[in-house]
Amino acid sequence: MAPRSFWKGYLRLSLVTCRVAMAPATTTREKVSFRTINRATGNPIESRYVDDTTRKPVKDQDLRKGYPLSEDNFIILEDEELEAVALESTRTIDIDMFVPRDDIAWIYLDTAHYLTPDDKIAEEAFSVIRDAMAASDMVGIARLILYRRERAVMLEPRGKGIVVWTLRYGDEVRDAEDYFSDIDSAKPDAKALKLIGTLIEERKREWDPTLVQDPVQKSLKSLIAAKKRKQSKAAPKKTKETAPQTATNVVSIMDALRKSIEAEKKSGKTK
Repeated sequence: MAPRSFWKGYLRLSLVTCRVAMAPATTTREKVSFRTINRATGNPIESRYVDDTTRKPVKDQDLRKGYPLSEDNFIILEDEELEAVALESTRTIDIDMFVPRDDIAWIYLDTAHYLTPDDKIAEEAFSVIRDAMAASDMVGIARLILYRRERAVMLEPRGKGIVVWTLRYGDEVRDAEDYFSDIDSAKPDAKALKLIGTLIEERKREWDPTLVQDPVQKSLKSLIAAKKRKQSKAAPKKTKETAPQTATNVVSIMDALRKSIEAEKKSGKTK
């Protein structure tokens, strides 16, 4: 079953419009996440906006965007002013133009999303736009509000669906020549090149997602599971004969964590 869509709206090309749904193409759901805790009480910590000078909490209705002119001088922009320069619709992907797919360098691609028709009626118009882009090897360019920010997006046909990539703006991309221009352009020694080629051939593998698993995440989950088991056990009654074993358990868990990480490293080298 496909995950629930986080965005629903319309895909429009001139007079052709259809209902669409969008979902992130990647997920961090399986990653271990943490909250900051007050160690003294065990309670979660709450974040609040505080005035940098008075150190007093600021109410939500008093929060505004400010453009810094200097360290202590800002131009304050009201919500209405920001809305006036934003997109008219936050729920329509209006394709402004088409460009050859190969013209967009990899570095401009940011985050991928899956776009699908939202109902059976929308499938025909969706399929026409998708297949026409695929046949011409073109991608669509549009603007869209995502994650509370206006973004440029690229629509790329992929199989029966469309992948929507958020794009980095031009002023966000650094020129590679600023970093690579000082590297010596002379060709490397032919013998060394051949040896490296042999190493590459020996280590060649068929691509599989398991090749990029995160060993630290696995170790963290093992550590958390061990602590959970310990926490779920009934606390022993305080008697003279039963001494708490907290220190020993903590040490054994840390040892297990270290051994897990070492085993993962050794396994990675063997592969």
